[in-house]
Amino acid sequence: METTEFARRRKHLMQLMGDSSVAILPAAPLRIRNRDVEYAYRQDSDFYYLTGFPEPQAVAVIIPGRKQAEYVLFCRERDRDAEIWNGLRAGQEGAVKTFAADDSFPIDDIDDILPGMLENKQRVFYTMGTHPDFDQRLIGWVNRLRKQARAGIHTPGEFVALEHLLHDMRLIKSPAEIGLMKQAAKISAEAHRRAMRCCRPGMKEYQIEAEITHTFMKHGARFSAYSAIVGGGPNGCILHYTENNDTLKDGDLLLIDAGAEYEYYAADITRTFPVNGSFNPQQRVLYEIALEAQAAAIEQIRPGQHWNVPHEAAVEVITDGLVKLRLLKGPTRKAIKDETYRKFYMHRTGHWLGMDVHDVGDYKVGGEWRVFEPGMVLTVEPGIYVPAGSKGVLKKWWNIGIRIEDDVLVTKQGCEVLTKAVPKDPLEIEALMSDPA
Repeated sequence: METTEFARRRKHLMQLMGDSSVAILPAAPLRIRNRDVEYAYRQDSDFYYLTGFPEPQAVAVIIPGRKQAEYVLFCRERDRDAEIWNGLRAGQEGAVKTFAADDSFPIDDIDDILPGMLENKQRVFYTMGTHPDFDQRLIGWVNRLRKQARAGIHTPGEFVALEHLLHDMRLIKSPAEIGLMKQAAKISAEAHRRAMRCCRPGMKEYQIEAEITHTFMKHGARFSAYSAIVGGGPNGCILHYTENNDTLKDGDLLLIDAGAEYEYYAADITRTFPVNGSFNPQQRVLYEIALEAQAAAIEQIRPGQHWNVPHEAAVEVITDGLVKLRLLKGPTRKAIKDETYRKFYMHRTGHWLGMDVHDVGDYKVGGEWRVFEPGMVLTVEPGIYVPAGSKGVLKKWWNIGIRIEDDVLVTKQGCEVLTKAVPKDPLEIEALMSDPA
């Protein structure tokens, strides 16, 4: 993404902050996996959204109207010995030249320099609780300034959660962001198609996961957006199943929930299909109810419509379908009112999507469901889950877990399904699976 995109975001944030204010964002810390081995580093989404800076041990400071520099980046210095072991660093010169900071200082000097940037400011925009260690450092800096009150130094009197401004900004995607999300969706769609083509009874769930991961990386998505769910048979009824180590059995369904992260933007797709390539009657009828529910939900997504309407539409279709199959007692209206459908459909129909797979942004504003606006991206993912032992349910329905999930962009005219390249019609799925990988 171009540095001008990050500069535009910073400028917008400064306009929202107003004068006599400062925003402070620390980078994500390194995380230890085991002993001296670190997890692959992934920058904090809020930090990256404003800076595009991918390194750890960094702090961004944004000060509207400051003559010397409105955007200051504290980061690691260049260090030849350290770079031999762990890779190149931007350093102070790179922070300015490559990442468009107005000024940059070594991170080791932050205790001496940053407190001065807080002097005589009225408001500090900072989100407490995300980085507890840094919280304590910030409190220490403010307390240091308070001790200098007799010298005429004014201490910030107002702390505002930065997320209130920043997360509303992130909720509406720019054209550049939408382009990255479409690429993430394209890569993820190809991975799901590959999984369908190569699936056979007797394979391990993790072998299917390997095909998905291979496709992500082959097409430029270095990491998954989240831990993939590859659940065969009964495992498809576990909403957040991630062990992915069972053997796929003839006659079972396979539920795959997997999405690529492309340049910090996530896709999130779920498809459910028969391990042997053919739906049996019970699988097909429940699948078609879930598919109809998804279509009903997507139909409700347009500017001006509120967040909960798609969920209500999906619930109505699923409840009515289960009542007709006598898996639920009717009438449909009463089953919805009593929420008896939650025995088989216990989660919401979607969530915001963006840099985080469960992206930021409030779902209610002022106690009312949020209204859709162009540029918002959400998932639509109704499901039906009938685990073994479900009381009052015939065994022929047991171990059927179905979820169908797509990524949907709100447009000026209505909406666009970004992940439509993955088949979800039962006949199309069966046709693809009959085609050798």
